[in-house]
Amino acid sequence: MKRYELIVVGAGPSGLSAAIEAAKRGLNVIVFDENAKAGGQLFKQIHKFFGSKEHHAKIRGFNIGEMLLKEAAEEGVEVVLNATVTGLYGEKEVTVRVDDEIRHYKGDSVIIATGAAENMVTFEGWTLPGVIGAGAAQTMMNLHGIQPGKKVLMLGSGNVGLVVSFQLLQAGCEVAAIVDAAPRVGGYGVHAAKVARCGVPFYLSHTILKAHGEDCVTGVTICEVDSNFKPIEGSEKYFPVDTICLAVGLSPMSQLLKMSGCRMVDDPKRGGQVPVVGEYGETSVPGIYAAGDVSGIEEASSAMIGGSICGVCAAEYLGYCTPEEKDEALEKYTKALDSLRQGMFAPKNRGKLIEKTEEGIDISMNLLKKGFVAEDEIERFPGVVKKPGIHPVVECTQNIPCNPCRDACPKGCIKIEGNITHLPEISDDVECTGCGMCVASCSGQAIFLVNEDIGDGFASVTIPYEFTPIPEEGTVGFGLDRSGEKVCEATVMSVKSVKAFDHTNLLTMKVPKEYVMKARFFSV
Repeated sequence: MKRYELIVVGAGPSGLSAAIEAAKRGLNVIVFDENAKAGGQLFKQIHKFFGSKEHHAKIRGFNIGEMLLKEAAEEGVEVVLNATVTGLYGEKEVTVRVDDEIRHYKGDSVIIATGAAENMVTFEGWTLPGVIGAGAAQTMMNLHGIQPGKKVLMLGSGNVGLVVSFQLLQAGCEVAAIVDAAPRVGGYGVHAAKVARCGVPFYLSHTILKAHGEDCVTGVTICEVDSNFKPIEGSEKYFPVDTICLAVGLSPMSQLLKMSGCRMVDDPKRGGQVPVVGEYGETSVPGIYAAGDVSGIEEASSAMIGGSICGVCAAEYLGYCTPEEKDEALEKYTKALDSLRQGMFAPKNRGKLIEKTEEGIDISMNLLKKGFVAEDEIERFPGVVKKPGIHPVVECTQNIPCNPCRDACPKGCIKIEGNITHLPEISDDVECTGCGMCVASCSGQAIFLVNEDIGDGFASVTIPYEFTPIPEEGTVGFGLDRSGEKVCEATVMSVKSVKAFDHTNLLTMKVPKEYVMKARFFSV
């Protein structure tokens, strides 16, 4: 039986972060993961992260995964893949299946970072081929380059459903609709808005009645539900689709913690059955810690910080750092974690309807019900301004923890006062150079460069564009509004792609002046 000072189960964002932090302090660390590739969900995540610099903001998930793997290797962390941990027993004995062989290991401390599994919902026809989880769709697209289907209906409007819907569009799929039984969009408004302006309709207070087909999905019927989530007769709507994608939440994979004797609790707000943990991931069994989604569902940025915290605690538990060194490190990490747990989507606000922003501005009800901010609502937000010359328009309307737009602007055109969750504002006394860094850096693709008058009755709008093929200069198409409706003819003036934009192209289109504050997407 091999012995390690720290055994980490799970090589995802939290597990790798925990291993790196412990190894930095001198622990002999091994990480087991059942997959063929380390990094967990990060390598599926082609979108840019929210937060600030310390949270890897505006960096794409797969790039963060590469960074973590490189750092783990540099710190001497041993990562064993295709290794399924089958048991965690008394005295921290771990059994692992590798190559059809059961191996035994002993840990002086153990960090469980097994993440979470996708939830499913049942309806007539739910077992047909073509009904898949959103994570499976991401795996097919972003790891294997395979379209999950040609025409897809998404069930679930949380961040996973919204992000995967956009990635389906990027992969060339048609998204017929986003459906959710809840009465309002569950994820970030900026995620919903970038899907809506591509023409994807939202059906809130709706659910799936039936998947049609004999050998595979050929269509789906949805219906409206009442306040008790009961189907409303006569409200059925049919969509001819070949794929139904489910993004209906995650459940922590906490079985190993329960097996080890850790105290457990059923907590719906944390995702289901989770361990009872202290402030820093300590379970009821000394020396065993829970990091990431296994102790409560959150974003990957929070999981990474939570993993680092557990790594520090394991080091102090085994005497590799002093209590004072531990406190110093935890102060930094808890501050970073607290900043991510602020704003409208903070854990304390889950399930609540927030009617005003932190600044006292009425939130967009149209955004919550239809996925986009209505024309008569947009100008109430501080990032949406009209002024001469080229200038940014920031259509960020919810208090989410994110500020790369402020840091990206070399002139300081965009300011975020105080808390990281405050809405971006446009500085009156700073002249925009039109460099486009703010547009490219926005993780929610909610920033546009606008020149309200370029002569001859026309204006220009620069949008973030992450689709292929990239339209050539001079291409004539249509400007779409925030709902995805065609509002005017538009001509591509330029498409700018530089390394600093990290694969976000800046497409500038010429539109009639009267549509400069309406046109937000380009379609051929």
